Amino acid sequence: MSETLIELREVTRQYDEGPPALRDLTLTVNRGESVAILGPSGSGKSTLLNLIAGLDRPTSGTVTVAGTRVHTLGEAAAARYRRAHIGMVFQFFNLLDDLTVQDNVMLPAQLSGVRGGEARSRAERLLTTLGIARHADAYPGRLSGGERQRVAVARALINEPALLLADEPTGALDTASGVDVQNLIKELHAGGQTILMVTHDLALAEACATRTVHLVDGQVSMDTLTGAPS
Repeated sequence: MSETLIELREVTRQYDEGPPALRDLTLTVNRGESVAILGPSGSGKSTLLNLIAGLDRPTSGTVTVAGTRVHTLGEAAAARYRRAHIGMVFQFFNLLDDLTVQDNVMLPAQLSGVRGGEARSRAERLLTTLGIARHADAYPGRLSGGERQRVAVARALINEPALLLADEPTGALDTASGVDVQNLIKELHAGGQTILMVTHDLALAEACATRTVHLVDGQVSMDTLTGAPS
């Protein structure tokens, strides 16, 4: 039987007097799945990602990830939860321009209390695995978009998270770099990484997702198993 990693139950997130961003949403994701969250702007995709990451809290309902009741966490506990369980990749990379590639990748491990030598070894292994070891001492501004996204993925993986969250990971990339990141996501999933990505890129979803979840007006309108990525 597959093990549930993410479980949202009857989750509503209301920000103001308008319609809720999410409304009575129930969703489960098992370990080892690669799930693409699709939907028009304003459908609740980013809100869903933020709730799972512990960056936001639901107005009502429950969010449980890797056995942690995320909706109950205060700010400090949520930060510890993210360091322990979540890797995050963003559309615009969010790298620190005044740190080298290797130092960017090492940072989450250092914040988690990993000793410097072990953090460096992990970073070196990831940079080699992701094909960017030659850029270890470079600064992010000297890299292409695809290379910077690989650095961001390495940073997200350094604490060996149960879950990789990706918010429009190809949204700021040209076509060639987008294909590069698409192939990387496929490789990570083939290696057993659980992935949840929000995207408008249908090609990315078709190539990388074993399941697609469509949101409309804060609710699941379609939940489809797509099989192994092509």
